[in-house]
Amino acid sequence: MRENLVKDNIIITSALPYANGEIHLGHIVSTYLPADILSRFYRLLGKNVVFTCASDDFGTPILLQSEKQNITPQKYVEYWKERDLKDFTDLGIMFDDFQNTSSEENIELTQYFFNQIHSNELIYKKEINQLYCNTDEKYLPDRYVLGTCPYCNEDNQYSDGCEKCGRAFNHSEVLKPRCAICQNQPALKSSIHYFFKLSALSDKLRSWLDKNNNLQKDVKNYVIRWIEDGLNDWDITRDITWGVKIPLEEADGKVLYGWFDNHICYISTTVSYLKSKGINGKEFWNNSTIYHFIGKDIVYHHYLFLTAMRLALNEEYKLPDYIPTRGHLMLQGEKFSKSRGMYIGLRDFLNDFPADYLRYYLTRITPYDQSDVNFDWDDFQVKINNELVASIGNFIHRALSFTNSKYNNAIPEPKEYDKDDQELIELIQESKNKVRENIENNQIDRAMKNILDFSDGCNRYFQKKEPWKGNSENTIYLSINAVYSLGILLYPFMPHSIEKLFNSMNIEEKTINWDNCGKLDIKSNHKINKPEILFKKIEDKEISEQKEKLK
Repeated sequence: MRENLVKDNIIITSALPYANGEIHLGHIVSTYLPADILSRFYRLLGKNVVFTCASDDFGTPILLQSEKQNITPQKYVEYWKERDLKDFTDLGIMFDDFQNTSSEENIELTQYFFNQIHSNELIYKKEINQLYCNTDEKYLPDRYVLGTCPYCNEDNQYSDGCEKCGRAFNHSEVLKPRCAICQNQPALKSSIHYFFKLSALSDKLRSWLDKNNNLQKDVKNYVIRWIEDGLNDWDITRDITWGVKIPLEEADGKVLYGWFDNHICYISTTVSYLKSKGINGKEFWNNSTIYHFIGKDIVYHHYLFLTAMRLALNEEYKLPDYIPTRGHLMLQGEKFSKSRGMYIGLRDFLNDFPADYLRYYLTRITPYDQSDVNFDWDDFQVKINNELVASIGNFIHRALSFTNSKYNNAIPEPKEYDKDDQELIELIQESKNKVRENIENNQIDRAMKNILDFSDGCNRYFQKKEPWKGNSENTIYLSINAVYSLGILLYPFMPHSIEKLFNSMNIEEKTINWDNCGKLDIKSNHKINKPEILFKKIEDKEISEQKEKLK
């Protein structure tokens, strides 16, 4: 990304977590972690960043689970919102605001969207047959129905789309349907539904795809094929009680499909947050560079549904500039499955290991594409011990400890630089430029590799200079400044550890910004605090215990 393409206002959103279960590692890898890294990075650059998310409250998954637990949907979603936000916060995912799709602001804006699209004659109604369970005496939309995907023949898929191939479809298309509650075969019963004319916007969608060069080419081509195959109009009605009511008297008792209000919540959450700060949210939105972070399983919804809804309002609200899309996380080479024990909840992980260990590892292994990545406990141990501890942690500790023991925590006065000193100064600046370029291009795995290469170079410099033999002033002065730059580079990725580092260096966190990286701003006689070990090796026993949990 060229710098002049990024506006001073940055809006970053992450796909909304369903309020129906705990956050696990698979949720983190594609959306929340890369979004948080980008948010922290742009704040270091001095951009006006707003990073928002929300609990996805509506839809059949929530209603189905609340019915099973015999509690109201409101109580059910509030429990999971509170828990999810606690887990996100402990991982260092710092949203400016975390709201609800059931908020008054989102309901109001969702109904506004519906009315505007309806007045633009892009919504129509028709009578259709719906799956109906005679045993439970209710219509069975979406997750009330299990069956076989009509496109890839994967079984145990819900009637609104396939998790394996990513295609969305109508309930009438699902093969071998059965009620998710009682497992009986449903019957067909007529109902009046409202449809969004997705097909009427095919040309506009294709034009937007062609013009937006910020989108990943593989994802864009994927979506173009869907358009070329012909888009079906989108059924946006659900015959359930929990959701945003369709704002028409004739539609009493019907609600909007969750994916309709879900997308609008990106806007309503951001706008209402900005309003609380005395800022015109709509104006800010339309004058921002916008990112929507997602996983590959919801490409259809974000590239087609989300985009079409904003196009239907003639872009009253700006379309996204970027939709960073990444693949799924495997565990020991297998799909995450709680029923099979192949599962790691985020809370369980944080109970056993530091949050920054997870942030480091997931960043290192996750490329900017749709390929699935594998969480492997042995590889996790290797990368933490051989990279984070042995390279990054080692250099930081050597520089701070030597300052503590040789110079009584005071930075020495440098002398004339030699060739090795000059090469280290060049390495700091070179690393800063590489890291910035890769983060701006959403290549955070490459950015972390740049940082690792930088710390490796710093270790080689320290070892070559042999400060323990004397004449160490330049080595320690430059090493401390290299640690300072290393901390700034690492801050978006590992905030908890770097806060501890800056405390050890006696540097106020609020003074840290990207421009300081590469500068020799830690002057002689600056006093550091007693250093502490930031990273500790993971023992074989700890990994064996984690593997045992998966059996």
